[in-house]
Amino acid sequence: MPRLNRRQLQMHPLRERVSKLAIAEIAVRPDGPAPALPPHQAGQVARLVERIRAARAQDRPVMLTYGAHLIKNGLGPVLIALLEEGWVTHLATNGAGSIHDWEFAYLGRSSEDVRANVARGQFGTWEETGRWINLALAAGGLDGLGYGASVGALIAEEHLEIPPPAALRAQLAALAATEAPDETLGALADALALITTGGVEPGHYRVPHPHQRFSVQAAAARVGVPLTVHPGIGYDIIYTHPLNSGGVIGRAAVRDFLSYADSVSRLTGGVHLTVGSAIMAPMIFEKSLSMANNLARQIGPPLTDYLLVVNDIQAGGDWDWRAGEPPMDHPAYYLRFCKTFHRMGGELDYVQADNRAFLVGVYQALTKSSS
Repeated sequence: MPRLNRRQLQMHPLRERVSKLAIAEIAVRPDGPAPALPPHQAGQVARLVERIRAARAQDRPVMLTYGAHLIKNGLGPVLIALLEEGWVTHLATNGAGSIHDWEFAYLGRSSEDVRANVARGQFGTWEETGRWINLALAAGGLDGLGYGASVGALIAEEHLEIPPPAALRAQLAALAATEAPDETLGALADALALITTGGVEPGHYRVPHPHQRFSVQAAAARVGVPLTVHPGIGYDIIYTHPLNSGGVIGRAAVRDFLSYADSVSRLTGGVHLTVGSAIMAPMIFEKSLSMANNLARQIGPPLTDYLLVVNDIQAGGDWDWRAGEPPMDHPAYYLRFCKTFHRMGGELDYVQADNRAFLVGVYQALTKSSS
């Protein structure tokens, strides 16, 4: 089957890109002014804050999944505050959420004119974004790290170590000779292939990230809170780069999925919050909850008593999901992400609001009520 050869593509310096967003200009202060929410949404935030406080008082999880627009709306500092103050115990995003966070930390800017750059054959063909993220995933894979932890470590530590091929071959040979080689075998083989075929020189690489104070991935790495990334193959701009490896991506993503599922398995009495993720979040949640209940039912009852909150700007059909699933002739029935979460048990609340007003409102209410 014919395949496009990425080595023939022309990559371009990231600094030459006209980037639409500057993080220093759009960053939202956690304690800054926020648009007032209408009374109904304000009441929903108050209920959520009460449940978050109760969950953390009982050492139960508070998980937050989010799409890339949360990062592009400058809400990284708000997520960082939630992490550092212990309100959130697990973050999860898609591949674009990780990439925009990295570009803000590295360059201070992100986002491009998709229409114009696709026509020019330049969309996503940015050398530094593709090179450093793909290499970070390969290097992190050698240390047993998942996707989010690998990128977070690159940003926070500002360097990468690329081992020499001879050392990788020696480790491969030793591990292959054991009776039960683990997934490290694949990580070594993928890294070796990437380095030798991609012309990557081994050694120590210093990679400054002068704007890392805005990075959620770096903050999660420092605080020690899981931040998992759940990509789709071909969805993100790092797949245009010749150093992209399906084996490396797949291993990192599966590690993160299992980490996310582990957090879901402890969700009884906890909170799962989704902000602007209409596809990724409900899909990974339903599989994780099914696995968690499979394990739970082997020793007792399934998971129970958890709150699911979805925040998006899509019209919710004026339906209170706490009252049950709407009938098929109601527009809200076709709000797929709400319907999926509603079928997961627990209690569902859909908050239709701008994510800046919502998330800042949640943080400030938590801070006020805890003071």
